[in-house]
Amino acid sequence: MTSVNIAARKGGTPIVALTAYHAHTAAILDRFVDFILVGDSLGMVMHGLKTTIPVTLDMMILQGLAVMRGASRALVVVDLPFGSYEESPAVAFRSAARVLKETGCGAVKLEGGARMSETIRFLVDRGIPVMAHIGLTPQSVNTMGGYKVQGRDDDGAVEIIADAKAVASAGAFAVVVEGVVEPLAKEITTSISIPTIGIGASSDCDGQILVLEDMLGLSPDIPKFVKRYGQLAEHIGSAVEAYADDVRGRRFPDKDHVYRNRS
Repeated sequence: MTSVNIAARKGGTPIVALTAYHAHTAAILDRFVDFILVGDSLGMVMHGLKTTIPVTLDMMILQGLAVMRGASRALVVVDLPFGSYEESPAVAFRSAARVLKETGCGAVKLEGGARMSETIRFLVDRGIPVMAHIGLTPQSVNTMGGYKVQGRDDDGAVEIIADAKAVASAGAFAVVVEGVVEPLAKEITTSISIPTIGIGASSDCDGQILVLEDMLGLSPDIPKFVKRYGQLAEHIGSAVEAYADDVRGRRFPDKDHVYRNRS
């Protein structure tokens, strides 16, 4: 899968996406999804951070490499973290070029609508496929006043529609629409020519994405829009408890799990 393949899916079979940060989870997802996002959500999921703000470019590149080792079919998209692209299009290009060169991924994602359109155009013109991200943009949590649903009032809706049209016009091959009320997400999807990837938006978007750990039941707190398709935290807890009991009871390792001298 490439960014061109994803762009061509506008209005077609819904695009399936999930996040991943490890080679082994990427290998599992690769069979089922169209693209894998190495999200800066890794700061919260892997490192226990409160927001994505502290995530660095080096962190994204390290985990991008890991995911690329596990993925062979799906498009891999890597987030540009806060502070790595906002200063200028030239700074954004240097960051994005590092990501593509050092990980081998197929595209980058950045947050922001109309204010980032010049940067998106600059990157695309120089051969870097860009996925945009509008609505609730986690890197702007401090100026948004928290993780709040977007587009509930007329002024907010008009601004988000303008953002969607701006990133599409600038050359983004797709746009993540996050935390936006459903009627607005539907309107955005029908008003632009590139695929919309919903997260807390609408089933009428051209595709959907979730954080893998959220939908597997590994995250302790999840947003309203997440459907849990597994309860792995409980399964892992039970497995670790059984292991601990066996070790303390000297039942592990048993004869099947030790090495013996050759006779």
